[in-house]
Amino acid sequence: MERERLGSRLGFILLSAGCAIGIGNVWKFPYMVGQNGGGAFVLLYLFFLVVMGIPVMTIEFSLGRASQKSPVRIYQALAPKGSKWKIHGYVAMGGNYILMMFYTAVAGWMIQYFFATASGRFEGLNVDQVGQVYQDICANPAGMVGFTSLVVVLGFFICSFSLQKGLEKVSKFMMLALLAIMVILAINSFTMDGAKEGLSFYLKPDLEKMKEAGIANVIVGAMTQAFFTLSLGMGSMAIFGSYINKERSLLGESVNVAVLDTFVAIVSGLIIFPACFTYHVEAGSGPSLIFVTLPNVFNHMAMGTLWGSLFFVFMTFAALTTVLAVFETILACCMDLFGWSRKKACLVNCILMLVLALPCALGFNLLSGIHPLGGTTNFMDLEDFLVSNIILPVGSLVFLLFVVTKKGWGWKNFMAEANEGKGLKVKNWMRGYMTYILPFLFLAIFIIGLISYFK
Repeated sequence: MERERLGSRLGFILLSAGCAIGIGNVWKFPYMVGQNGGGAFVLLYLFFLVVMGIPVMTIEFSLGRASQKSPVRIYQALAPKGSKWKIHGYVAMGGNYILMMFYTAVAGWMIQYFFATASGRFEGLNVDQVGQVYQDICANPAGMVGFTSLVVVLGFFICSFSLQKGLEKVSKFMMLALLAIMVILAINSFTMDGAKEGLSFYLKPDLEKMKEAGIANVIVGAMTQAFFTLSLGMGSMAIFGSYINKERSLLGESVNVAVLDTFVAIVSGLIIFPACFTYHVEAGSGPSLIFVTLPNVFNHMAMGTLWGSLFFVFMTFAALTTVLAVFETILACCMDLFGWSRKKACLVNCILMLVLALPCALGFNLLSGIHPLGGTTNFMDLEDFLVSNIILPVGSLVFLLFVVTKKGWGWKNFMAEANEGKGLKVKNWMRGYMTYILPFLFLAIFIIGLISYFK
């Protein structure tokens, strides 16, 4: 069966960026900036994005383009015969399923919040009442399962069309709409009374705040945020690499995707902080920022229902572009493994995902008595922990070792593939850095992530 192709370079960049851009860009990045010294954190984040994120993204794109396979079959195509690399292919495939077991519920939340905001459900409520709406949404099993199922069915329905007519067409529209909505919301935020203080808090390097948080903690925070923001380690980028031609070199394309991802993260802060300072609400409130703090902000605004609805459309698109990209990775793996048609792979995986997503959707209500990691944890915490703390860092390390060691694909093969086409090239001097320094950074992220989680 001939491999499908993306219709345009723009489609490839927007799809890859859509996979990387998710909820973490919007609430986690601004919140981390606020807690960790403002502009100083932003500079550290950009530094680690360049030295860690872009090299691994280039590797994933190269593996996909060279093998013309999905993550589960990459190693069979490129690894020496008899080697054990292929085990990671199955782990990467499993990681995509685990990610979608909770991320579909998150996307469902965003749609629920859009409807709640657009219908005026938050109008006239005080802070506690807005918080109660969030509790009520989580406590309703029918709503949680219903909206999660809507995301699953819609996602696989879109992917069931051909690559160009389904995934590429819809993702292009959603990404361009997302970027346009962000710019409109940011311009609106600049006109607010607290814009000056908000932007100063956000972008001015604050070394005192950095010392307060602990310089080592800030560095680790910037490192992990830069790494996780690009969704590397599970082969999602490799699949898009397998859908493109050899006209452009892959380091340059990785930079384009990273720039778009960073643009969304930084503009999210430009939207959120002026609003928080104008209405005197806590800017560093973590996860509740989206579900409790911002609805309160929109309540105070002129035309708040409109701005709130627009914001949650943007959040829904950010979540759905990731869902579609990861669904495509899952489908490609199944088509490669079992020889299924696209339609059959969609039908089987749709049914499977509806079942797999249930523990997370019910973990806030009917199954709220189960605490998989102890304390007050739920199924979402367990699934997030497996993906974020184990599968992504270990997967990135495996991809990296596969291209820098003689027992894997090897540096020469990687460099030849990455550098084919016009654009930025991988240089030979990078080999020492990627062989001897980068693996230790990924190992550090893995170990620090485990320690901090269980602490």
